Amino acid sequence: MSESFKTIRQMCAEYGVTPRTLRFYESKELLFPQRDGQHRLFSRRDQARLKLILRGKRFGFSLEEIRQLLDMYDRDDSELKQLRKTYDIACQRLADMERQRDELNEAIAELKQDLDWGENVLRNADRPKAAE
Repeated sequence: MSESFKTIRQMCAEYGVTPRTLRFYESKELLFPQRDGQHRLFSRRDQARLKLILRGKRFGFSLEEIRQLLDMYDRDDSELKQLRKTYDIACQRLADMERQRDELNEAIAELKQDLDWGENVLRNADRPKAAE
């Protein structure tokens, strides 16, 4: 087998994914492995696409956003056009992540206040009552 192709086992080992993940991406037409009988053979193009898919997922892009970027690359070899679209989507994703972080920080601060209140109530409940 040519070194430019990898089996599903090799892909899983190299990229830390499961066979199910690879089959899922194939079913969503994000990867296009060749078939050799029952065996899937992933080309260098598939390997590059998987790297982009995994990176996009790590940044929180939806599969549809990733598909659009990959499809645009397939249709138009203009790296500048793809870079602009990727940049726009990444800016939107960063804004979403920062908003989520701010909401999470606010929720954490509220929970800490509630826990402090609860700790005080429990501490006072554990003190012996003064004789009346």
